[in-house]
Amino acid sequence: MSILNFIIESILTQAAITIGLIAFIGLLLQRKQFGEVMSGSFKTMLGFMVLSAGSAIIVSSLTYFGEIFTEAFGMQGIVPSIEAINGQAMNELGLGNQIALTFLAIFIFNILIARITRWKYIFLTGQAILWMATMTTVFGSAAGFSGITLILFGGLVGGIFAVAMPAIAQPIVRKITGSNDIALGHFCTVGYLFGAGVSKIVGKGSKSTEDIKFPKGLSFLSDTYLSVAFVMVPLYIITAAFAGADFASQLSGDTNFIVHAFLEAVQFVVGVYVLLSGVRLLLAEIVPAFRGIALKVVPNAKPALDCPVLFPYAPNAVTAGFVTTTIGTVIAMFILPMFGLAMILPGMLTNFFAGGTAGIFMNAVGGRRGVLIGGIAHGIFITLLPALLVPYFNDLGFINATATDVDTVTAGLLIQWLVDPIMNIFN
Repeated sequence: MSILNFIIESILTQAAITIGLIAFIGLLLQRKQFGEVMSGSFKTMLGFMVLSAGSAIIVSSLTYFGEIFTEAFGMQGIVPSIEAINGQAMNELGLGNQIALTFLAIFIFNILIARITRWKYIFLTGQAILWMATMTTVFGSAAGFSGITLILFGGLVGGIFAVAMPAIAQPIVRKITGSNDIALGHFCTVGYLFGAGVSKIVGKGSKSTEDIKFPKGLSFLSDTYLSVAFVMVPLYIITAAFAGADFASQLSGDTNFIVHAFLEAVQFVVGVYVLLSGVRLLLAEIVPAFRGIALKVVPNAKPALDCPVLFPYAPNAVTAGFVTTTIGTVIAMFILPMFGLAMILPGMLTNFFAGGTAGIFMNAVGGRRGVLIGGIAHGIFITLLPALLVPYFNDLGFINATATDVDTVTAGLLIQWLVDPIMNIFN
C-alpha cells in the first residue's frame, strides 16, 4: 500500500511527470530510437513545466490583484476554493487515502470508457482530476458510500466526466484549432458551453475578436502581449488607487504602491508570454508522442489538455473573456444574495483561466458581440453554481466554503440531488 500511495500521491499527482511518462510510453510503443524517446519525453515534460511556470507567474500577479480588488470595492463574502476543501477533507475528515485512490480510479475508468465507447479522450490535466476526486469522495461519503464502494463510485463518476466533457466540447475545439489533434481537458466545460450557447444566440454575424483593426497610431496593439498590457496596466493601477495607499503599501513593501501595481501588471504579461511559450513546446511534442497510445491502447484517442493550450488560437478573446467574465461575477455577487444565496466573491484566477477560455469558445461561435454579452452571462453562471453548493457544504462541516470549477460543482450537485435521495431510501 505504501508503494501504491507513493505512486499515486508523489508521482501521478505531479502532472509534469505524468505527462512525461505518457509521452515516454507513447514513443516506446512506436518503437522510436532511445534518443528520440528520451528527447521527446523530456521536451514534453519541459513544455508542461514552462507552461506551469507561466501559470504560476500569472497566479502570483492575480493573487495580488484579487487582494487590492477586494479592498478597493469593500467586498466581503465567500471565496471559492477547492484547494481548501481538499485540505480539510484530507486532514480533518480523514479522506486522504480515499481521495488518492479515487484519483487513480478516475484515470483507470477514463481509459476503460475511452476504450469501449466512441468517446476516445484521455484526460491529462492532473490537478483537475484531483479536484474531481475530492468532490466525488466528499459527496459520495456523505451519501453513504465507504471503502472500495466509495472509490469505485468516485472513479466511475469522475471517469464519465473525464471523457464526456472533452467529447461535448470537441466540436467547438475543432473549430478553434482547425484540427482534431487535441481536446480540452479542463473541468470548467459546462461554463464554456453555457457561454458559447449565449454567444451563438446574440452574436450571429459579429466579427471575430482576432480581426479587430486598430488605427495606425494604435497598431502596436495587434501584438498579443502589448494588447494584454494595454488592458491590465490601467486595470491594476486604477484598482490600487481605489484600494488606497495605506492598504496597497502593505503589499508593495518599500516600492511605491502605484509603481508596484504597474510592475505586477507587467509581471502578468510576462506570465502570459512564458505560458504561451510552454504551450507551443508542449503541443509540438505531446501530439506525436500520443499517437503511440492512440494506436496501441485506445485507438484514435485524443489527449485532453489543460485550457492554456487554446490561448494561442485567440489571444484577444482570452483578454476579452477575462474582463467580461469578471464583470459578470461582480454583478452576480450583488444579485445572488437578493435570492437568499451566499455572496460569492469574484475569483480572479478562475476569471482569467476559465473566463479566458470561455472567451475563445464564445468568439468561435459569436464573435465580438458574443464575447461581450456571453462573457457577462458566463460570469453570472460560474458564480451561481458554487453559490448553490454552499448550503450542502455547510451541512457537511465546510463552513462558508464552496468549490470553483463548474464541472466539479456540477458533479457535487448531481450526487446531492440524485444519488443522495436514492441512498437514503435504502438506508
